[in-house]
Amino acid sequence: MAAGPQDAQDPDDPYSGLRRETPTERLDRNWVELLQELRVVQTGVQLLTGFLLTLPFQSRFEELDRYQESVYVVVLLLAVTAVVLFIAPVGYHRALFQQRSKARLVRAGSAFAKAGLATVGLVVSGGVCLVVDVIGGRVAGWSAGGAVAALVLVCWYALPRRALAATVRERRASGDPAAGDRAAGDDAPGDQASAAARSGTSRDTP
Repeated sequence: MAAGPQDAQDPDDPYSGLRRETPTERLDRNWVELLQELRVVQTGVQLLTGFLLTLPFQSRFEELDRYQESVYVVVLLLAVTAVVLFIAPVGYHRALFQQRSKARLVRAGSAFAKAGLATVGLVVSGGVCLVVDVIGGRVAGWSAGGAVAALVLVCWYALPRRALAATVRERRASGDPAAGDRAAGDDAPGDQASAAARSGTSRDTP
């Protein structure tokens, strides 16, 4: 019995044969997964930004020196930037609604999410630096902020990149000829878009 279009193995996605999904269905799945990731961080970032916005109205805010006020302003602006970045995919979705551009939407959403995570890392590090500076002094503040920045770098970048490299090595060892070309992961939006174009299933209404 001949394999249907959803049973064919897509060279750009090793899971296409297992999930029985077309490239368009895979784009839809990636978009849903991206939205779930954004929901995880959006609430916390919005609460943190709201808290920062209220600090100048607290009585003890006037006790901050010029350096501490500068750190606060930078952290506040970064927090607002993070909120904008995490909400930006909504604006993209509205602009591309019913334009058959789901691949472009997923690419943009992924880029905004990565930029937002980097910004949140700076917000958390800067916030810790400010708080510890007020409590324990300048050296303690820089030390605490640097330690948190290092932890963010390890957990949000180094470990994921290490896992990605290990995955690519495993797929190369298993004989996957395209493993080295997919350093962005097995669901890279660019690969999905090309697969959708090849399969003729790019009618991806967002």
